[in-house]
Amino acid sequence: MINKNFLFAFCCLLFLLNCKEAIKTTFSDVTISTKNNDIVAINIPQAYGNETIITNINSEINKAVATALHIGEPESIPSISTEESIISFNKEYQSFKTNFPESTQIWEAQIDGEILHQSPEIICIAITTYINTGGAHGNLNISFLNFNSETGHLIPNENLFKNMDTFKKTAKTYFNETIKDNDYLFDSESFELPQNIAYNEDGIVLLYNTYEIAPYASGIIEFTIPFENVSDILVFNGSY
Repeated sequence: MINKNFLFAFCCLLFLLNCKEAIKTTFSDVTISTKNNDIVAINIPQAYGNETIITNINSEINKAVATALHIGEPESIPSISTEESIISFNKEYQSFKTNFPESTQIWEAQIDGEILHQSPEIICIAITTYINTGGAHGNLNISFLNFNSETGHLIPNENLFKNMDTFKKTAKTYFNETIKDNDYLFDSESFELPQNIAYNEDGIVLLYNTYEIAPYASGIIEFTIPFENVSDILVFNGSY
């Protein structure tokens, strides 16, 4: 006869496994535009699955798009949909043309999203934006969004590691190797972690956007630390 305690434990295990499977989030690339829009192109991932989880994720992706397309002070970014952000950007351009009819400048915005990494514990997404509203060149910016796979909530960088000081020491070694031939850093004497830290398929990727630590000519500075070199201080398991 099967032991009742064993049977109960086995059923609980099956239940937990089924719950784990139920919160699996999938993504599909979506192209978003509006009527009479010729200057904004958006291709971003959209999350599907558990309603609570995907609402959190899609909301943060939408917020990143709204931030990129916002013209004005950062503290005045409205909470609007992606479509409304596109319409607002187009209106700003029309206003610019009205105020400066002699200008031949055409505004443009390109926003693309990419899944860098997904495991049962963490989902990492990169949002790449290129905005040109005049000037010598447009502005290219990449931002990383790290989500808890079980909640859809954003994970602050300091919550990615068990010991930030240890991680910073390891990162500095890779940073020094990456910038050894770069003579144009704003401050070559000190090292600070970038705002953008995420998982990718090879390890932990760190990215400094243009102007963050070096002039425009230096471009984006990026490097990856292999998982095996930081696995003991990672809070989240990157395995599939």
